Amino acid sequence: MKPLVELCDLIAQNPSQFPDKIDWICNRCPPSDSFSSRSPTITPDHLNAILITARFISKCGNYNDTRPQTIIIDFIRTIPASFDQSLWPNSFGTSSIASFYAELFGYVCKACVFYPEFESEVARVMGEVVYAAVNDRFGDLGISRAFLSAVSENFPPVGTTDANKLVTSLLDGIEFALPCGSSPKGMMGSNSSSQSSPVSVSNVAGSSSSSGGVDEVNSRAIVVNGGGNAWGVMGTPNGSDRRGVGVAYFEDESVENLEKQEIAFKLISHIVDKSKIDPNLLERVHVITKDQLKSVSSFLKIRKRDWTEQGSLLKARINTKLSVYKAAVKLKIAGLSSLDSDGKLSKKLLIGALALLVEAAEACVYSVWRKLRVCEDLFSSLLDGIAKIAVTREGHLLRVLFIRFKPLVQATCAQADTWASSQGAMFESVLKSSCEIIKYGWTKDPHAVDTFIKGLAANIRQHNDYEEEDVKEKQAVPLLQLNIIKLLAVLNVQVKKAEIVDIILPLFIESLEEGDASTPGSLRLRLLDAVSCIASLGFEKSYREAVVLMIRSYLSKLSSIGSAESKTLPPEANTERVETLPAGFEAIARGLTNAKLRVDFRHRLLSLCSDVGLAAESKSGSSGADFLGPLLPAVAEICSDFDPTVDIEPSLLKLFRNLWFYIALFGLAPPVLKSPTPVRPNSTTLNNGGNTSAVALQAVGGPYMWNPQWSSAVQRISQGTPPLVVSSVKWLEDELELNALHNPGSRRGSGNEKAAVSQRTALSASLGGRVDVGAMGTISGVKATYLLAVAFLEIIRFSSNGGILNCGPNSTASRSAFSCVFEYLKSPNLMPAVSQCLIAIVHRAFETLLSWLEAQICETGDAAELRESTLSVHACFLIKSLSAREDHIRDLSINLLPQLRERFPQILWKSSCLDCLLFSVNNNPPSGLANDPAFISSVRSLYQKVVREWIIISLSYAPCTSQGLLQEQLCKANTWQKAQPTTDVVSLLSEIKIGTGKNDCWTGTKTANIPAVMASAAAASGGNLKLLEAFNIEVLSTAIVSATVKCNHAGEIAGMTRLYENMESVDDDSEVGTSAPGPGGSLSRLITGSFPQPTPPKKQSFSEILLNKFVRLLQKFVSTAEKGRSIDKPSFRETCSQATALLLSNLASDKKPTAESFSQLLRLLCWCPAYISTPDAMETGVFIWTWLVSAAPQLGSVVLAELVDAWLWTIDTKRGLFASDVRFFGPAAKLRPQLAPGEPEAPPEKDPVEEILAHRLWLGFFIDRFEVVRHNSVEQLLLLGRMLQGTTKFPWRFSRHPAATGTFFTVMLLGLKLCSCQYQGNLHKFKLGLQLLEDRIYRASLSWFCHQPEWYETNNGNFALSEAQSVHAFVQFLLNQRMDVSQNDLKVQGQENGNTLLNTKDLYHPVWGSLENNAAGREKRKQLLLMLCQHEAERLDVWAQPIGSKENTSFKPRNNSEKWTEYARTAFAIDPRIAFSLGARFPTNTLLKAELTQLVQTHILEIRMIPEALPYFVTPKAVDEDSPLLQQLTHWAACSITQALEYFTPAYKGHPRVMAYILRVLESYPPSRVTFFMPQLIQALRYDDEKLVEGYLIRAAQRSDVFSHILIWHLQGETCAPEQGKEALSAKTQAFLALLPLVRDRIIDGFNPKARGIFRREFDFFEKVTSISGVLYPLPKEERRAGIRRELEKIQLDGDDLYLPTAPNKLVKGIQVNSGIPLQSAAKVPIMITFDVADRDGDPNDIKPQACIFKVGDDCRQDVLALQVISLLKDIFQAVGLDLYLFPYGVLPTDPERGIIEVVPNTRSRSQMGETTDGGLYEIFQQDFGAVGSPSFEAARHNFIISSAGYAVASLLLQPKDRHNGNLLFDSAGHLVHIDFGFILETSPGGNMRFESAHFKLSHEMTQLLDPSGAMKSETWFLFVSLCVKGYLAARRYMDGIINTVLMMVESGLPCFSRGDPIGNLRKRFNPEMSERQAANFMIRTCADAYDKWSTAGYDLIQYLQQGIEK
Repeated sequence: MKPLVELCDLIAQNPSQFPDKIDWICNRCPPSDSFSSRSPTITPDHLNAILITARFISKCGNYNDTRPQTIIIDFIRTIPASFDQSLWPNSFGTSSIASFYAELFGYVCKACVFYPEFESEVARVMGEVVYAAVNDRFGDLGISRAFLSAVSENFPPVGTTDANKLVTSLLDGIEFALPCGSSPKGMMGSNSSSQSSPVSVSNVAGSSSSSGGVDEVNSRAIVVNGGGNAWGVMGTPNGSDRRGVGVAYFEDESVENLEKQEIAFKLISHIVDKSKIDPNLLERVHVITKDQLKSVSSFLKIRKRDWTEQGSLLKARINTKLSVYKAAVKLKIAGLSSLDSDGKLSKKLLIGALALLVEAAEACVYSVWRKLRVCEDLFSSLLDGIAKIAVTREGHLLRVLFIRFKPLVQATCAQADTWASSQGAMFESVLKSSCEIIKYGWTKDPHAVDTFIKGLAANIRQHNDYEEEDVKEKQAVPLLQLNIIKLLAVLNVQVKKAEIVDIILPLFIESLEEGDASTPGSLRLRLLDAVSCIASLGFEKSYREAVVLMIRSYLSKLSSIGSAESKTLPPEANTERVETLPAGFEAIARGLTNAKLRVDFRHRLLSLCSDVGLAAESKSGSSGADFLGPLLPAVAEICSDFDPTVDIEPSLLKLFRNLWFYIALFGLAPPVLKSPTPVRPNSTTLNNGGNTSAVALQAVGGPYMWNPQWSSAVQRISQGTPPLVVSSVKWLEDELELNALHNPGSRRGSGNEKAAVSQRTALSASLGGRVDVGAMGTISGVKATYLLAVAFLEIIRFSSNGGILNCGPNSTASRSAFSCVFEYLKSPNLMPAVSQCLIAIVHRAFETLLSWLEAQICETGDAAELRESTLSVHACFLIKSLSAREDHIRDLSINLLPQLRERFPQILWKSSCLDCLLFSVNNNPPSGLANDPAFISSVRSLYQKVVREWIIISLSYAPCTSQGLLQEQLCKANTWQKAQPTTDVVSLLSEIKIGTGKNDCWTGTKTANIPAVMASAAAASGGNLKLLEAFNIEVLSTAIVSATVKCNHAGEIAGMTRLYENMESVDDDSEVGTSAPGPGGSLSRLITGSFPQPTPPKKQSFSEILLNKFVRLLQKFVSTAEKGRSIDKPSFRETCSQATALLLSNLASDKKPTAESFSQLLRLLCWCPAYISTPDAMETGVFIWTWLVSAAPQLGSVVLAELVDAWLWTIDTKRGLFASDVRFFGPAAKLRPQLAPGEPEAPPEKDPVEEILAHRLWLGFFIDRFEVVRHNSVEQLLLLGRMLQGTTKFPWRFSRHPAATGTFFTVMLLGLKLCSCQYQGNLHKFKLGLQLLEDRIYRASLSWFCHQPEWYETNNGNFALSEAQSVHAFVQFLLNQRMDVSQNDLKVQGQENGNTLLNTKDLYHPVWGSLENNAAGREKRKQLLLMLCQHEAERLDVWAQPIGSKENTSFKPRNNSEKWTEYARTAFAIDPRIAFSLGARFPTNTLLKAELTQLVQTHILEIRMIPEALPYFVTPKAVDEDSPLLQQLTHWAACSITQALEYFTPAYKGHPRVMAYILRVLESYPPSRVTFFMPQLIQALRYDDEKLVEGYLIRAAQRSDVFSHILIWHLQGETCAPEQGKEALSAKTQAFLALLPLVRDRIIDGFNPKARGIFRREFDFFEKVTSISGVLYPLPKEERRAGIRRELEKIQLDGDDLYLPTAPNKLVKGIQVNSGIPLQSAAKVPIMITFDVADRDGDPNDIKPQACIFKVGDDCRQDVLALQVISLLKDIFQAVGLDLYLFPYGVLPTDPERGIIEVVPNTRSRSQMGETTDGGLYEIFQQDFGAVGSPSFEAARHNFIISSAGYAVASLLLQPKDRHNGNLLFDSAGHLVHIDFGFILETSPGGNMRFESAHFKLSHEMTQLLDPSGAMKSETWFLFVSLCVKGYLAARRYMDGIINTVLMMVESGLPCFSRGDPIGNLRKRFNPEMSERQAANFMIRTCADAYDKWSTAGYDLIQYLQQGIEK
């Protein structure tokens, strides 16, 4: 039900937005005929829906749809049918039904107020419904009575006819319930009927007509309980009124009948109130209620012991009967209200009713049941009736009323139980009614009121003659007097009539001075209370009389100090002095509102304190506190509104000084030291002086010796006390006045010096020991006391409320208490000791301020705002004090301001503080200083220094907000119509620059150094910067530009608004100002989300029009983005800026828009950038958000709340950083399944990096805001906590794209920063939550390492650097946090209660699961995370600065075996993938590998979905041992193809389980992905004893025609005979070669007819082309080209599905018959033919040429292997994003020693280029591409660099030799391409002499292009080396995949495997044991070694000499 209620209340605020929800609620309601038709069965949900519908219409007064109203009307109409328990749900008993009806009709009555039509409809049906319930005879009477009971409390309207009908029925039931005979039992009627009405007690037939008159009624209904006067004092009963009826009569009434009577009376009362009924019925009402009232006294007169029933039964009867009487009284009053007030009959009835009411009230007073709540309620109802009668007939009945009312008042006051702190409910009722009657009576008949009051007051002056009365009587009379005094006093306060005060006060004063109250006693105390109450009313005459009397009374008490008489005084005398008079003074101070009287009373009270202090001190030091202390609360109250900053009369100032002097002297001030000083306990008795020294020290150090209220009062007094500087000239040298305050006679002889020493000791202690006692020798005792008083005052000012003074609303003075404490230092000619003390007081006050502020750090709401305003006030004052003329003050300000800023950095971003600073820099000097240019210059220089430091520090922590504030300052300067910023400000700001590089403004690592924060700072600056590149922000220039833009937008809005208003005023003046203002407190409603629907204005304001316009514009941008279209950045930025200016202008305007419109636009401004999710949109977002929070800090929480919601929305919608659904992320996704496990995925439509960069900008703004609010806004910190909780709750929601690394760890850094706040205090109460968040952050951070380390490259180097810096920042924080946490843990050790997450043992942790010892595990996880992050930071740093660091800076974890074991186990326990990632990061760590192997074998069942675990249990050893772990391969996740290739090698012996797994992996991937590794699969047939590989190949061939064709060609190419002279083939190889044709045949046999046809056409076509070489062989060389043409003309294309074998994606569209060229060869005739081809998946008409070389007699398989590796490298480089160029042209062996080789298009060999040009490459490039420096030349040079770098990496790994210029090609764009890989790995020309010793060719002419400097120092050289390093690092990541590709070909017979250890050496060239930095440096050395190496030039010379190849 509760959620439904909340939903209902939310909908009711704005129903037009939730029509679907309203329909849903209405549809849940039962059908209108559910009760009558009994179908469907009513359920609790139905009833709840009815209640919610009724609640909705009761809360929403402007809903036009009538459906909810109709539902309620229909339900009410069916209520009579509901009087059957079987129709209700089983869980609904009578009480539940009653509650349902009560709640329902409560809502219905409220709804009737809103909807007149609904009210009319309810009135139309309600009468019949109630009538049916009243006369129900056959239903469940419990239900009908429950209904009537509910209606009696909330009675809806009924029609007039129905009203009369109902009243008649109800009256008939009541009358028949009354007795008909004299016997009690006879009068009760019969109750024998089994069925009766719910409100009638008998089933007597023949009820009479309602038209009967009074006589008829009297004859039918004999009233039993007659009226009469009260017993005892009020007369005797009248025998004719049946008063003799005894207790038996009342006992015969059943409680059930009484309850029915009560309901009936209540119903009739409601009807009489709401409807006009028939006069005859009204007469019957009067008769019945009269009879009821008459019986009250008889009933209440019965004593408790006379009842037969006792206990709970009796109490229930009494309560019910009194409730009946109460209902009858209310009915009586309602009936009287319906009378014609001017008629004689009405007067008679009123007088009679008055007598009955008074009589009944007196009966209540004397009743034994008077303490029952129901009796008190009855009494209150009776008095309400009396009061209502008093105001009828224009007050003509007042005299009669007062005559009867006075005895009632006296009787009430005379009761003993009214003498207490609370006089009781009856007394309060009498008081309330008396006030009402007297207020009214004074306007009608003041004489009667006067008589009445004097009559009551006469009770006070009664002379008591107790000689002849007993003790009981003696006690009764004073109680009457005391309560009468209380009554009259309170009556005066509530009535507030000066005339009445003048009547009563003289009587009180006379009694106090001359009467019984002149001596101490309770009567005097009560009179003094009353006098103070009257004085507090503020009537001048009475005030002065009362105050003089009270002050005189207090002073009179001083005379008895120390006298013998004081020992004999009654206790009331002490009570008067200690409690009554001080409380009276305080009441007067609190009640006075007249300024003149407050001034007078303040002066009188301070004078009294001074007199009391002097008088008390002259007799006894200790007793002074007893006399002065009670007055302090009154002084605090009267000083609460005193402004200490205004000019004060010297006399008043002296009184303040005297007061504080005595406060210090008597030890009344609260202690000012934190740790109490141990002193001997001191006596606090009145007449014991005690040890003065101990008192002084205890007053300073505590504990407090007096009443705690006095301590609180002293604190309040301090806020309104001016500085105790009476005279500015030698104010402390003149001791006459001080000596007058201090009576030395009380300390004669050596006591004087002893007292002085004690005061100096106390003073030194109060100053915290800053001034030694010995240094105070020149300070006298009274001076020391005075300075102690100053110390107390100034320190207490700051400890009480942070040092904020009481200042008037119009005061221009500073509210900082520093203005007071500095005042003392302005006095000239101060003694050095005094000056030291005063400076020490300043420091103590400052320390106290810091303590107070820190104590408030956890506060929220108003308390937090107070804390922040206090901080700003003090900071601004200290800033202004920097220009103080006095050196002391200026030096103190210079010292204190940085301390305040350091402890509370939030002042850096307080607009008021920055205003004050800049204003002070620009401010002109005071006229008095105009003639002192040196001083002016020094002050300005000081301000410039402070401002510069201030701005730099603020920029270093929160550059966004800081720039926003500076821009606001410039906007204000523009508003102030300053032409330009002053020279001082310009010079200050122009020197400040921040950026992505090293910031010279500050040292060390600051928040602004975080790349995300700096990027956001660039966005917030408003400068059009490229955020992904390095930038520097000139703070001044960007601030001026942005401020100008903001001012322009604000001006546009203001101008349009003024123009619109002017036009409106011209059109229709009457419409100006008539628009309904928005609801008040729109900001708070915006925060809470509560938007009440205002009454629509007649005409929309212009602000509303603009708001709605901008809402539509922003919604349009969102719609455009959701459709996938791009957003125009300038348009979006301008719209957002204008909307922001509009919001801010509305915020400052008096005409507020509606909260709904305002919040909708604000919400869109916060959400639009998140919707669009591009860096440009987020840049605009950061700019406008900074603008909002800087210009309107009050919006900070609102903006942050919306941004947090938007951030969480991006998590739910999986965007940007949280794009976890996008499986195609990073290099690993692009390399599936060749080098990485997993299914291949199509790339996403939208680049995920763009959204990640948007998140990065957004995150920078969050961190900026965190730094701003971390110390001053718990609400905003909790919002950030909510964001981080949602962010880290599910670690797997993060994107795993490598480009997200920096952003991810920046999020984690923000989280740890927030968690660190648990040690700062402001979030200490949320410590457990922050610890849980911290654990989540560690869990998410560690989860980042679940995946293998990746590289990612963007188009600019700054991104990589920012990524590295982001992780470095996280690492640095982790390192610092470990130190901070260890220190904090020491501080809190022993303070934990065992419930924290830190100390849990053997519990289930919500993040980590089951733990044995969380504390130990926590430290292990931290160490693991730190190590991983340090490694990742080093990796990214190497990538960002590949040639920037030395080897000794690399990260080298130096851990012992235990540490590595601990790392592995900790990682595995968190997530096994982290452990495998750890192994990938340290691949040569044998200790780590061994531990991981052990963990895998132990937990193998838990990791079957992790392919990376395979190498740890699928090993040659496991195969040899046939390990049972291999059985798990059946269920293991698929690995990559290259990883699977390893298991084909002989080391694994074709193990069945391993082979089954490998083939399952291959089967899981498309054949097109496996085709690339066809040579390796062919080699796998060597070990395929079980025919498993063969089976896979046959099945794959059937799935893919291309796969089958490539397979067949490779099978044909593999079957070559050994060369002559070689060793004979082994039997294994012979079997392998014999198998290949068989496999080929089986594949062909498996073709279906279509596949067979494609196969024949494809193979026949290229067989014809290849066979041309054989035809040409006999021909002379000069005829061979023509022969090629002839043969080509014979070949015809057979179909349009033929493709190039080397490139199956290229369809052959034709042959260029003239393109055939025979190539040089020793014995064969290779030919080159050009085909016309088109892309298979592209435009068939887009035909391009593609040349191929058809070789005969050459083995191409080694080229295939080399190009496979090059192709893998190219894929790796592309996946990583590296700008490296490789061209792995296609090569395919088609038959033994035959093959097809693709020709690299548009290329020439370097040899060919040399044949036409004499110069080197440098000259050739200039000829081909233009002059050096031209765009075309530089583009070509760049292409040469990226291709050279790419082939450098490939050459390093493959070691290709024979790199003469014939094997180096250059394309038309300048790219270098290597061809001809006949010598790779361990082979080289010249009998493997390895003459080419460089790892790759970098000849002199190549270095000329790469390095124009010739010294390896040019930018192009650095670019080349950087690319080489990055390419090498990227290749190392996939080392195993590349090695496995080569490894499978080891037994292929290729020449490259014929010698040495090719695989081992290949692995060494990867240098897996090296760190990333070491590997980078290795590559740098490799490049330097290859640079123009002599062996390279020598080999070119040899080739030139031997082969004629141009060098």
